[in-house]
This record gives sequence, C-alpha cells and structure tokens, in this order.
Amino acid sequence: MTIAVYCELAYRFARPTDMLMQIEAAVLPEQRIVSAGLGLSPVEWFARVPGHDGVGERIWLRVERDLIVDYTAEIEVLRPADFFADLPETPPHLLPGDVVDYLMPSRYCQSDLFEPFVEGEFGGLSGGARIAAIRDWVASAFTYGLGSTTVHTSACESLLARRGVCRDFAHVVIAMARASAIPARYVSVYAPDVMPSDFHAVAEVFLGGAWHLVDATGMAGPADIAKIGVGRDAADIPFLSTFGDAQLMNLRVEVRRS
Repeated sequence: MTIAVYCELAYRFARPTDMLMQIEAAVLPEQRIVSAGLGLSPVEWFARVPGHDGVGERIWLRVERDLIVDYTAEIEVLRPADFFADLPETPPHLLPGDVVDYLMPSRYCQSDLFEPFVEGEFGGLSGGARIAAIRDWVASAFTYGLGSTTVHTSACESLLARRGVCRDFAHVVIAMARASAIPARYVSVYAPDVMPSDFHAVAEVFLGGAWHLVDATGMAGPADIAKIGVGRDAADIPFLSTFGDAQLMNLRVEVRRS
C-alpha cells in the first residue's frame, strides 16, 4: 500500500517564539519514504532532533512572526494486516527495558484507576484476545463526536462520557491495556480513510515480543497507516508544541491512496 500525504500549517506569533514540530512520516523498516518534501517560510532557527523512542524526528524552530509549513510525502507501507488476537502477552518481568515505561500510568492514561473495570469486564481473557475485546468494546460503547472533548480530556473522563475523537479512543484503549499489564503507547499517524481528514491517533500494544497497532475508531488498519511518532500519550507527540502564544491561521491535512 502506498499513500500520499499533503499537510499545510500556518501560524502567527506576536513575538519571537520557539516551537517543536513533528509532522513528517517516520523512517522505519515497516514503511518506506518514497519521496518527501518540507517547505518552510523563513525561520531564525531550524534543527532536527530524534523523536520519542527514536521514532521519527522532531524539528526545533524559532520564528519571529509568521510560520507557513508545507509537507508532502509518498509512503509505501510495508506492514501487513495484523492478526494479534491469538498472541500471548509477555510477563512484566520479561519485558525489554525500553518497553517498561508503557506499563505505567501517564498524564492522560490513568491506567491504575482502570484496573477494577477491566478485570470486571475482561477478566476471563488475556493477551491479544483481551486487547481485541477492549478494542471492540470501545468501538461499540463510544460515540465519535468532533468537539465533544478538548485537548485536556483524560481517559477517565472519556470513559465516563463515552464520547470523543481518535485521541480519546486511543487513550482509553491504552489505559485499559496497561491496566491489564500489557504495555501500550500512543501513535500519531497518517491514514487515508480518516474523516474528516486530519492527523490521526491510534494505540499500539506490545504482544508476542512486538508492537501491534490498534484503532478502536475503525478508520485505519495496520496496512494503510504511516507512523509519525510515538509516546506515552498525546502529551508526548503533539504535531506542534509552541513555547509562547500562537494563533492558528490554517490547518489542512490530506491523505489518499496512490
């Protein structure tokens, strides 16, 4: 599967401002960047740094007033369809060191508060079967609603409201997986069937010694997802973090099969 991405951002700043941007598809064995281009209006500073866990790259920018960004890419997704329901979980004491952090509660995924719920709802299941059941439960119990949550909404709040956007669906799956002693992380992605077209968020769980993508919204499958970055939750991988006041002037994301 090859997908084409076009992303356009425009911001205005009242004074010189630092920002950290992550919008480029990551270079990974599971996806090949066929072509890519990044256009920027003039900036005072530009420097690339590794993304969280070394997945993708972040870009430090310092901008005086206006920032316009154009990103285009063609990405060949080499990841096959993923059937993880039969995979076993790894006992926590056998987890690789770089995976352990994804067992812990985080800012938006308070997994320690989910333990009674997941044991009551999914207690008879383990490993991939439990993750599949969690995904299906969230998909059926939640309503997808633009504007129904904010950037401050946590997984606990989403569970109570049973509404949200992709960010919230991913946070709830992650919190439930961690409450089941299965490592889970947040993944920022591009995918062609996301409506409305935008940056998309999915969960990724560690089963059978590898990471596996999980999208409870049903809008993206492993074979047509291009990863941008990963983190403990949305706080780790916003597409743009500004260290000063910023006014969003334009945001446009288009993703299609090519």
